[in-house]
Amino acid sequence: MGWFDFFGKKTVEPLAFVLEYENLFKDRIHKDKPLSQLIFHVLDTETTGLNTKTDEIVSYGSIQVKNCRILVNSVKEFYLKPSKENIEAIKIHGIVKAEGFISPRDFAESFLADIGNHILVAHHAGFDKAMLEKAGRPFGLKKILNPTIDTFALAMRLEIGKNYHPRMVNGLDYSLDNLCERYLISLDDRHTASGDAFLTAQLLLKLLKRAEKAGIKTYGDLLG
Repeated sequence: MGWFDFFGKKTVEPLAFVLEYENLFKDRIHKDKPLSQLIFHVLDTETTGLNTKTDEIVSYGSIQVKNCRILVNSVKEFYLKPSKENIEAIKIHGIVKAEGFISPRDFAESFLADIGNHILVAHHAGFDKAMLEKAGRPFGLKKILNPTIDTFALAMRLEIGKNYHPRMVNGLDYSLDNLCERYLISLDDRHTASGDAFLTAQLLLKLLKRAEKAGIKTYGDLLG
């Protein structure tokens, strides 16, 4: 019996699909790689709420951006049945389904295969990553290993400067809605996972163009 077992926290041996995912990160993206050659995996999760410990994913949507183009045929969307319904959350995401749900195990395997070792992009990416890590934990996933770009933080960096102080910024100015309006992106299919992923992908392209004009031309520049 190990210490984790003693305290009631059993370690979970990673299933084969988790190990396959982890093995993808033996090679890293070269920092000199131009932005135009990067593959971005833009995703969004709709959830029962905003508490990463108690809330659950109800839908996941994603789309790829490659060679500065949105690959429309790469769209993925999965629905999960929550253990409890949150009426207030339903008012926002509007998901009311009786069938067509993916099992938790199949979802974990599917989203790990979906993201591969690409660069993840999301608006408020920390939340989405935390929810995905939670969904994968029962199957041995410890951490999402993908490099990640948060369009919320990237927009602030480009508009205010790299050394901005978060407390001096009105976060509402950098909501997905407000950024889309500012960058002339039509707010279609809002508050669905695939719809928000598509909006975020469009926003990413706008921000990358602005980044290149600001001298951010490589993967290393983007991370810096």
